[in-house]
Amino acid sequence: MSKSVEFFFDFGSPTSYLANTQLPSICARAGAQLIYRPILLRSLFEATGNSSPVRIPAKGRYLFNDFQRFARRYEVPLSFNPNFPINTLPLIRGAIALQLRGETRFAEYVEAMYRAIWVEARNLNDSAVLAETLRTNDFDPETVQADASLQDVDAVLETNIQDAVAGGVFGVPTMFVGDEMFFGQDRLDFVSEALA
Repeated sequence: MSKSVEFFFDFGSPTSYLANTQLPSICARAGAQLIYRPILLRSLFEATGNSSPVRIPAKGRYLFNDFQRFARRYEVPLSFNPNFPINTLPLIRGAIALQLRGETRFAEYVEAMYRAIWVEARNLNDSAVLAETLRTNDFDPETVQADASLQDVDAVLETNIQDAVAGGVFGVPTMFVGDEMFFGQDRLDFVSEALA
């Protein structure tokens, strides 16, 4: 499989959630590999001088309405999480740990974390809620937590952030097809075109 989409994401981003509902099928139709690159959006913002658009209240209200429009177009659920912002570092570390182990259920983990935040509006800031969410999705919380604390995980996370910054990434979701960058879940049609 020579074609691929490199997907920089953070679980705390509703637009990354929306992109993830579409990217697997886009890649499957194109015969392309989807390469997940988990990053911590907060660290990316610090490195690039960017900030969350929701810091401007009117823009935040507009954007969430716009996200709902895309959710309807994609025919997927999307709920506002009253516990936002979620500290996604433990979730990102868990994702990277699963990648390092070559876990075949990685995509299921990604889906479970996105669903917990942006569909079920769970408070994943609460370690007990996170553990219960993992158990509900047939992941062992103790194993995920132990693996997520390995030194290699932080090294991969740092590499992902450095690669993102070097590539010109300033927010998520950001997708690369070859050297061509696409920012935002509203650019998925261009991703499809690039793969074609």
